[in-house]
Amino acid sequence: MKAQTAFVFPGQGSQKVGMGLELYQTYAEAKATFLEADETLGRSISQICFEGPISLLTQTENTQLAIFATSVAALRVAQQQEFTATVVAGHSLGEYSALVASGVLSFVDGLLLVGHRSRLMANAGQQAPGSMAAILDLEVDLLQQICQQVVSQKRTGNSTDAGVVQIANYNCPGQLIISGSAEAVKQVTGEAKSAGAKRAILLKVSGAFHSSLMQPAQEKFANLITEFQFEDPKIDLVANVTGDFVTAGDEVQHLLTEQITRPVLWEQSMRSIYNRGIHNFVEVGTGNTLAGLIGRTFNDTTCTNIASLLN
Repeated sequence: MKAQTAFVFPGQGSQKVGMGLELYQTYAEAKATFLEADETLGRSISQICFEGPISLLTQTENTQLAIFATSVAALRVAQQQEFTATVVAGHSLGEYSALVASGVLSFVDGLLLVGHRSRLMANAGQQAPGSMAAILDLEVDLLQQICQQVVSQKRTGNSTDAGVVQIANYNCPGQLIISGSAEAVKQVTGEAKSAGAKRAILLKVSGAFHSSLMQPAQEKFANLITEFQFEDPKIDLVANVTGDFVTAGDEVQHLLTEQITRPVLWEQSMRSIYNRGIHNFVEVGTGNTLAGLIGRTFNDTTCTNIASLLN
């Protein structure tokens, strides 16, 4: 690509049965990627991607690995066809694919880390059940105020609920995701609608991701991640936790641990890229979720899925 281009990688929520199958059947680089994933993991994540069933694919321990392998397979095909990125970023789990694209992590190390991350997050979700919800068209400050009020009420009341709820994803103007204990999330969705939110939608997730309920997962992950080598990015990289460019491998390592409980600053990340003069975005993975978010953030950008560009 001659124009300056950002590669963006989707995270959990972009999975579907059959994901990656066309890539596998069409391109040798993609087939090799899936076979490498199966060999590394000692089980067939490719079969779960291609055949499901959806009940198996949507288990956190499988979903994260499936999305990661599919995104890297698409990335490798794009690289073989000489599509290049000026900057990379990934949404939540997608950040691991961005790290492979930028040379921070090897694919194998990425698989192992995503395996640890998914297992620990799934366990944390079982130990402290929670939920997430999308809140549409409500001011950030007002939603933060509602979350704080709900938490305060539960701390001073007699509720058995843990009273955790916070903004987990700042996706784009008019779309925020909250995460926390089920009762608190439900209460915030009701109050958000009363306060003028256009919609408040509970999400089908297995845990309160990017909230303090993931603290046990973060603590265990912090110990495991020290066993892995992080190189300095060879392609400009924007991090979820800061929404800004990161230049050192050890800083990336620290931010990946923080990311488990901290919010995804996706809108801010995209604005950091946009302010560098890069207005061409390519979503590397399944679907067009990120393309939609970027389109609602800027009115003078292009964002397409990598599949439409491959030969």
